[in-house]
Amino acid sequence: RMSELRIGVIGCGVMGSNHARVVQQLGRARLAAVVDADLDRATVLADAAGAMASDRLEDVLEHIDLAIIAVPTAAHLEAALTCINAGVHILIEKPIARTAEEGQQIVDAARKAGVMLAVGHIERFNAAIAELPRLLEGPLHFTATRVNPFSPRITDGVVHDLMIHDLDIVSWLAGTDDVVVDVFGVSRSTRSEREDLAVATLRFDSGLTAMFETSRIAQQKVRTLEIVQDDSVIIADLLRQDITIHRMSRTEYSTNDGVRYRQSSVIEVPFLDQRGEPLLRELEDVVAAVLDSRPPRVQGEDGLRALRLADRVSASLDVTAGRK
Repeated sequence: RMSELRIGVIGCGVMGSNHARVVQQLGRARLAAVVDADLDRATVLADAAGAMASDRLEDVLEHIDLAIIAVPTAAHLEAALTCINAGVHILIEKPIARTAEEGQQIVDAARKAGVMLAVGHIERFNAAIAELPRLLEGPLHFTATRVNPFSPRITDGVVHDLMIHDLDIVSWLAGTDDVVVDVFGVSRSTRSEREDLAVATLRFDSGLTAMFETSRIAQQKVRTLEIVQDDSVIIADLLRQDITIHRMSRTEYSTNDGVRYRQSSVIEVPFLDQRGEPLLRELEDVVAAVLDSRPPRVQGEDGLRALRLADRVSASLDVTAGRK
């Protein structure tokens, strides 16, 4: 049984560079290799950690136990299958693949090879989100808001780039047995070829509803999830990593001139002891999954479910926008 995991970071863009930095903070793992088509870029990251650098994935496979795949989405399938065929465990950035069919190929191959497959839906490791399952009591409606200023670096539409995070969170909190029966969305494209703003409404088989507002043409960054329940409203702020619970109590009392009502609201702010960098917590979970032979928090099937939901939202946008 391994005592230390050798990790390879595949792809040195923004996310890959972040992974390379955070891997060096882990206890039971070390950065063993960095791969990028731009060898100079890979070398800079690798040298800082005393790791090997290469511009070919095949060159490092025998030197790593876990690959963090952070290449462009279109290259996920090839990189994942190359690692799986070599018996290397995988953490693959979201979305799991370019299409649900390719995602299914990755999931099936990993299962057949007995390789651990985790998907980088990093918001599941946000302290505010991780706490929510303990607070939910029959949720009725979710409202997820995720807006960003514009970045020309992103080529995906906002549904597959941003909204997919919230689709994953809400479908996880709803429970995997609660099937989405209706999807309706509208969108605008203003700064790019793809949708820059999208609003989607989902209805689950149980009657639960959810609304998602996602934009990259905002002037500020907002990440909130609001949950309406019978007796409370829970607001999770993902940027501040905190939760606020609002409860309303109402009492009736009689006076000489008739019945009156008194309303009072109670605000609770639970203490979250798991605050910290979500990426570090994600990598700690993946390392423990491999070394302790247990499933990671976000498995291949989770990533596939989020991608399929994002595809359904995109399809509904095409209909409402009159695109074919």
